[in-house]
Amino acid sequence: MIDVRLGDRRTPADVVAVAVTTAGLGFDVVGEEQISTQVLPVSTRDLLRVFLAEAEADSEVHSDSGVGAGVGKVAEAGTLTELVRPGEVPRRILLVGVGDGGSRAARLAGAAVARNAAATAVSCVLAGLDDEAAAAFAEGLQLGAYRFDSRTAQAARPAEAPQLQRAALFGAGRQSSLDDAASYARAGIWARDLTNTRTNTKSPAWLGAAAEKELGRVGVAVTVRDDTWLREQGFGGVIGVGQGSASPPRLIEASWRPRGAAAKPHVVLVGKGITFDTGGYNLKPGASMTTMYTDMAGGAAVLAALHVVASLQLPIRVTALVPTAENSVSGNAMRPGDVLRHYNGRTSEITNTDAEGRLVLADALAYAVAKLQPTVLVDIATLTGAMKMALGDQIAGIVTDDDELAKALDAAAVDVDEPIWRMPLNRDYESQLDSAIADANNSPGPPGGITAALFLRHFVGDVPWAHLDIAGPARAAEDGGYVSEGSTGFGARLLARWIQSQV
Repeated sequence: MIDVRLGDRRTPADVVAVAVTTAGLGFDVVGEEQISTQVLPVSTRDLLRVFLAEAEADSEVHSDSGVGAGVGKVAEAGTLTELVRPGEVPRRILLVGVGDGGSRAARLAGAAVARNAAATAVSCVLAGLDDEAAAAFAEGLQLGAYRFDSRTAQAARPAEAPQLQRAALFGAGRQSSLDDAASYARAGIWARDLTNTRTNTKSPAWLGAAAEKELGRVGVAVTVRDDTWLREQGFGGVIGVGQGSASPPRLIEASWRPRGAAAKPHVVLVGKGITFDTGGYNLKPGASMTTMYTDMAGGAAVLAALHVVASLQLPIRVTALVPTAENSVSGNAMRPGDVLRHYNGRTSEITNTDAEGRLVLADALAYAVAKLQPTVLVDIATLTGAMKMALGDQIAGIVTDDDELAKALDAAAVDVDEPIWRMPLNRDYESQLDSAIADANNSPGPPGGITAALFLRHFVGDVPWAHLDIAGPARAAEDGGYVSEGSTGFGARLLARWIQSQV
């Protein structure tokens, strides 16, 4: 994690990032005391004004829209223009575009600075941004700097620029907001780390131990139930999915109970925790299987969201449930045609062993309703390829019949720039769940994202409930914005922001 703090006059300034909005530079709207002359001398400010004026006049960046075209190019969110001045202070100036100065643009700008600073420390002049945007910029710094690398031999690593360790902000921001932003970024990073860890390390037991260790540090009580307990209690979906693996399944239950918790609302989050998904006997193609160590991204998201809740000491009860298993092929594995009995007694005919996520979620949702008395339930999972086909790889699907819950989650998604799109919970497709020998079949066919949600709907009773399908945005093929190649941590910050909005 980068140490991000408000700067002072003692802050070194070899590399300085300067925010540029569509209105230009913000030096004239903040007090001199907010920007150290050591960080950005008056002569340097004059130089930057001249640079932008020349960009304005340059025909190559001047558009038909007239005045502002040159500044607009430099100010485009996440765009970075570097000025190198050997022998001067600061030696390097990074003009970073923050667009309209909103939080999304500022977050992208922070990520661009983190990736291009090529230094252990950077001073960031954010004149023209408000405190909320400054916090988003700080969050972008943290998320943009993320890398997952399990190589231990130094010789095996490519030559790299120095890693950013410290950032000082000038001209905007409050330290308390920066600290909160760090909590959100830490959650996103932890979710990425959990999800990026390969399955030869990440068994269900390992995931449970990781939750106990990290959440225990912030006062969250974690209980990990083993396969014996799951079998005794009737978690037929979790046992069925996990019975083919040499690594037995687990149920992770993590609870945040602040003072006076009994009188507070109880939010229950359920995250799919499939540590690897071969598809079972309905085996996945090789190309589709390669990234299946990330199939527990939903589980990582709910654990990381709970970390934010506890770190910020939010006065609301929250429980995270992660049914975790490895969907493998063996003589003991679940077979097509099997019938599983879930925690609430409902039965599922297995028509496709690769539709396993809903089976483990169903048990956990039913358990939550029966034992935890939730005020509201939200599940999150890399559940269906159908949702990814519908919405692409940057937007998650949300399915719910509760309009207020949908609005609240969408508002949180906008705040943290993790976009979601509401899909219909159309009961006209209910008949596709029919089975001649069970209460439902587990693979009812298209439209797959909706029928999967209809399957889950039978396990939540009358509790307000939303289902988030993150099959698309949970993984990224390459770096972009504040997202790094591999796991994106999608959902952790969204759920945390939504919970915070309920306080």
